[in-house]
Amino acid sequence: MFFTLLLATFLIASIVSLIVVRIFDRPLNRILDRIIQDDIASAWRRYITFAALVVGISGGVRIYELERYIEPPQKDLAPLVLTTERWVLEIYRTIIECLQSIAWMYLVVFVFALIAYVIVKISEIKQQRAGRTD
Repeated sequence: MFFTLLLATFLIASIVSLIVVRIFDRPLNRILDRIIQDDIASAWRRYITFAALVVGISGGVRIYELERYIEPPQKDLAPLVLTTERWVLEIYRTIIECLQSIAWMYLVVFVFALIAYVIVKISEIKQQRAGRTD
């Protein structure tokens, strides 16, 4: 039963991660194309996509939490039993933790992208001013 739960959480975290990555694909493309404006933008896009998938899956599949079903938290207790209620709770946790992990990762990426955008915008304004004075 534990292996089924492990596989189920992995599949659910993978599917949720893929959906979220697809949702943020276009905005990420536009942001990177605007900031980087070079062929390297596609490499960054691939890396951020890969990182989002890894972060989402690892956040959704909480190995240390699932170990409670194999080993008891204390020596004199029995391991937790996988009931229907626990299955529902674990599936819910998988979805929420996956989304939360990806949200934090994208927040960090977009904060740095915003900083880079401001720097690019300031440099463009300076170039325009320098072009007018010539």
